[in-house]
Amino acid sequence: MEKLYHIGFDDTHGAKYVILPGDPGRVEAIAKYLDNPRFYHQNREYTTWLGELEGQTVMVMSTGMGGPSTAIAVEELTKTGVSTFIRIGTCGGMALQVTGGDVVIATGAIRQEGTSKEYVPVEFPAIADLSVTNALIKGAQNLGVTWHAGVVHCKDSFYGQHSPERMPAGEDLIKNWKAWIKAGCIASEMESAALFIVSQILGVKAGCVLNVVWNQEREAQSLSNPKVHDTTMAIKTAIEAVRLLI
Repeated sequence: MEKLYHIGFDDTHGAKYVILPGDPGRVEAIAKYLDNPRFYHQNREYTTWLGELEGQTVMVMSTGMGGPSTAIAVEELTKTGVSTFIRIGTCGGMALQVTGGDVVIATGAIRQEGTSKEYVPVEFPAIADLSVTNALIKGAQNLGVTWHAGVVHCKDSFYGQHSPERMPAGEDLIKNWKAWIKAGCIASEMESAALFIVSQILGVKAGCVLNVVWNQEREAQSLSNPKVHDTTMAIKTAIEAVRLLI
């Protein structure tokens, strides 16, 4: 096949499993947990490394931030033969029990973003694949990390979340944020809804594991609120999940 326009490579890599960080700067650090890690390709926001795990080729590729570039990544990687996707990223806690340094495993996503709505009406739920989610949970348990599984909030505007009062749509943003928390949403991030919806439509499997950086709701209530940018435990959880799936 021809090299695909955005990711820049064809189907000769041989990987069925891919780990998807948003940040290109995290790709090499994740790939080093694999056997024989090696740089493969770079184009636009898509930096790609390959390695092995349990004798299988595993890819690590960045998606950039947000739903549009994530959807393109899933579309084009599926064309090259990838069939299992695990997003690894960061999030902000929303439920009070979720604190900085914890691991969140997304079982589904609130579709407060635009990309997935150009695939299927918003009433269709954005749900993670059960087998991938169970592998992530088992991986977190095997590692002894503090983890939470549940619905996450997926948005397009980072500053719409953190500075809603200065947005013309601020009243709706604040109202919805309170509704999501009341309904039991545990964390907020920016890519899971597109990942889940596109994967569902293409007939491939997807899961999502996130490092909690901090929790603005704990901050608002003057509760202890550590800020943790180290994604090591989320990375190890994703690697263990891929091992279990293989």
